[in-house]
Amino acid sequence: MLRRLTVLFLLSIGLASTQTAAASERLKQLQADPAARALAVAAGKKASFFCTNCHGEGGISPRGDVPNLAGQHPAYLLEQIRKFGSGERKDPFMQGLIKVLSDEERIQIALYYASVSVKPSDADAALAAQGKVFFEHLCVRCHGKDARGNELFPRIAGQKQAYLQTSITRYRDGTGIRNNQLMAIATGGLKNEDIKAISHYLTQLP
Repeated sequence: MLRRLTVLFLLSIGLASTQTAAASERLKQLQADPAARALAVAAGKKASFFCTNCHGEGGISPRGDVPNLAGQHPAYLLEQIRKFGSGERKDPFMQGLIKVLSDEERIQIALYYASVSVKPSDADAALAAQGKVFFEHLCVRCHGKDARGNELFPRIAGQKQAYLQTSITRYRDGTGIRNNQLMAIATGGLKNEDIKAISHYLTQLP
């Protein structure tokens, strides 16, 4: 019985890996073809209608505690969609919605949100200047010098200030659902006021 369960587990990992590779390849194909990409973005806008209630029109969140999706790298978004769909990331509402999406719709939604420009938020100039120092020392290696992220790390430029503060604090304290060793190390020495300064710096970036 144990051997059978082990075999089934390994097969499921292999299937998930194959599906991920196929989605990644499909994403690259669409990105390489401007006409196909434009059609996918238009389809993604339609398919993302149910995301608007929380994440806002065009992925610009109307709520401070909900992240912007606009401007994220499509490969990063696609991976997060996959994780919610598989249950690796926990949120009953998100999991239920994503499970009804086809693989193609997931790719289209990722491309749509990646195509939308982020609108920076207002911030305190003095705090932003302090936050820039922390960012350049602790964050730039993963999130990039402009904080726009990549395939592996999220865009945090222009993100909601309240969301940034909450997320960074949870990584520091190890109290979030998504704990991460690199983030725990990077944020471990930050005080609450330091985190606030970082959020002011990041939220005003284009």
